[in-house]
Amino acid sequence: MCNVPMVTSFRAIVELVSDNSRIFTGESLHLRCSIPDIHGSNWSVEWFRGSEKLPETGENFKLWNANIKDSGKFSCQGARKTMIGIIRTLQSVPVEIDVDGGWAILKPPSRSTLVGDTLKLSCRFRGFPPIHETILYKDGIEVMRQIGQNVSFYFSNVTLADAGMYSCRVSWDVRRRTYSVTSVNTPVHILEVLSQPLLEIHADIKMFGAKKMKLICHVQYNARAPAPPVHYYFYKNNEQLGMAKSKNYDLVTKALGQYSCRVKVPQLDLVRRSKPSSFGEMPGKVNMKFSWFGKEELSSSTISHIILSLTLKE
Repeated sequence: MCNVPMVTSFRAIVELVSDNSRIFTGESLHLRCSIPDIHGSNWSVEWFRGSEKLPETGENFKLWNANIKDSGKFSCQGARKTMIGIIRTLQSVPVEIDVDGGWAILKPPSRSTLVGDTLKLSCRFRGFPPIHETILYKDGIEVMRQIGQNVSFYFSNVTLADAGMYSCRVSWDVRRRTYSVTSVNTPVHILEVLSQPLLEIHADIKMFGAKKMKLICHVQYNARAPAPPVHYYFYKNNEQLGMAKSKNYDLVTKALGQYSCRVKVPQLDLVRRSKPSSFGEMPGKVNMKFSWFGKEELSSSTISHIILSLTLKE
């Protein structure tokens, strides 16, 4: 009898249907779970807050009249009864929900903000008071102030320096008295469209033989869909190895030297290059001297070449 895995290879997906993942106490929130099963099997859905299994079932999860204790990381998982028992999907990546008992909430962007984007931050307020001033803070320092009912702030062409902890303060007047409330800090992350690459060298003889090694160019590419193609270039001692690659790796001849990779997105006019990585040489090229069977002294670099040559001949 063959063993059938009780957990699938695919993962459930949880989606925030509501506008905000941070809500006031008393408000409601809607999550939805989907199962990416290409065979269209019937799945029931299990919901979790952290490691706690919740009584709710079904693809839709609604949080009514939320309380602070309802805050947490929510995830879902598909389950299906079969002849051999219950088979489950992998649990979804969680969505963090914050229920705020205060009077003001700073709403961050609903999607990731990239370098060059326009960042919009909005200050939500419980109720509808006659707001006359809203102040935005970054890392505790005032960065922008607006007079009137407008509670949204815009930053054009953002850079990595614009990331930080943001909060807002709202003021309004009632019966000749001024009242003010401040939101809790909200993290704002700014991503590069193309990060600096990192080159990894694999020279395992069992995997690639004695004369080959694998260069892998790791990079984070965050362009909006549909993302333009990426071209990878590999270098040895600043000389390009072959043509551009559509994959982030290349199998090259094993040899001493300084290796690096370059990543290019022609349609976005983006180019980033990794720092060089040494293979077979001591960092800093320390020129130690050794005696070779009583003959002339040889440097550590020369001995490394001899050892590598002997390895390649095996």
